[in-house]
Amino acid sequence: MWFKNLQLYRLSRFDLTPAAFATALAEHTLEETGGSMDMQRLGWVPPKGENEPFVHQYGEQMLFALGVEKKLLPTTVVNQFAKARAQEIEEQQGYKPGRKQMKQIKEAMTDELLPRAFALRRSTRVWIDPTGQWLVVDAASVAKADEVVEMLLKHVEGIAFSMLKTQLSPTTAMTEWLLGGEAPTGFTLDDDYELRGVGEGKSSVRYTKHTPDADEIRKHVESGKQVSRLALTWNDRVSFVLDENLQLKRLAPLDVIAEQADADDDVFDSDFALMTGEVSKLLTDLVAALGGEVVVS
Repeated sequence: MWFKNLQLYRLSRFDLTPAAFATALAEHTLEETGGSMDMQRLGWVPPKGENEPFVHQYGEQMLFALGVEKKLLPTTVVNQFAKARAQEIEEQQGYKPGRKQMKQIKEAMTDELLPRAFALRRSTRVWIDPTGQWLVVDAASVAKADEVVEMLLKHVEGIAFSMLKTQLSPTTAMTEWLLGGEAPTGFTLDDDYELRGVGEGKSSVRYTKHTPDADEIRKHVESGKQVSRLALTWNDRVSFVLDENLQLKRLAPLDVIAEQADADDDVFDSDFALMTGEVSKLLTDLVAALGGEVVVS
């Protein structure tokens, strides 16, 4: 259950016990929110599986999850049924429905079809480290992380957090590392990176399985490009891609960690313990490599 993509937030307040936190989430579950007429529903779900607690705890680390259910009702389907209904109305009233009436027909057909529409479900896992003061969302996009943030602020009292900010921007730091051909202590450069222009047009160039060449990188930088994505490995234990927004993508444990997980019978708890232990150290080193944290007063 290793997280794949990390959206990083700093906890400034967490005044809840795991039990109180679980109770707060259980009051707004996916099963109990909204109704059949909603195109999309959001609510908390057990992170480990059905009939499990809403907060999974291992030591001081906590895991929870936001569930999202979205109805699939293509416009083409609504239009097809609306057209058939419009023909029936035309036969009854003797003339075609006007624009305003067609709009009403489509709205009525949407309401009629929604309860029968196919629904897709997904969940977004979130990790809270009260001691290290981390709130980490496993989401590839900011939009999915925002769903979690909005629901937490709406439903949970006693928690406060903000996006992580560092003294050096990731773009500035990554450009310096790639130009110098050397990553900061504890990290190594991998052969996957992207440079992007900062002016109008924003041209970009991406290299995959390509060893960085200082002269080549310098030419790109001199032409106005900066590094926007850079693959790194931390202490030969975890690989990831750092992007310009301080998001970690494609996080993956390397063989030395996988061997530790295989030795444990409870794979879920073993993975969670290893991930939280390793990633918390990785984040500490990464923040230091980016010049330290900007403290928001």
